Amino acid sequence: MLESALYVDDLDRAAAFYDDLFGFPHLFANESLVALDVSGRSVLLLFKRGASAVEQRIPGGVIPPHDGQGPLHMAFSIAVDSLSDWERRLAAKGVVVEARMRWPRGGVSLYFRDPDGHLLELVTPKVWATY
Repeated sequence: MLESALYVDDLDRAAAFYDDLFGFPHLFANESLVALDVSGRSVLLLFKRGASAVEQRIPGGVIPPHDGQGPLHMAFSIAVDSLSDWERRLAAKGVVVEARMRWPRGGVSLYFRDPDGHLLELVTPKVWATY
């Protein structure tokens, strides 16, 4: 998957959260969008809620309307040996881990929220047959 999108109420607050916690480099930013590089493998798009709900005409074409409501879910892959480092990092940043799950295949997930209430997950290998 190349891009994933979250819709946020405060773009600056959301961008600061992802920058501070993950250190994702900014690829692009304007008043309605921040695009973040997720480990050189994908792009996390943070849209100001409602700002993309209308057709956007830009040089080269048209981007159809889209938007989202409510808490969404997104998972980020991490290495097994970094799990305890991530637990310490989350605690140091004041991010509350809502749940920890050990999956039947042996993987582990940590669940927590971003400032807009989206459910984020850090997940080690052996959760899915594909990961």
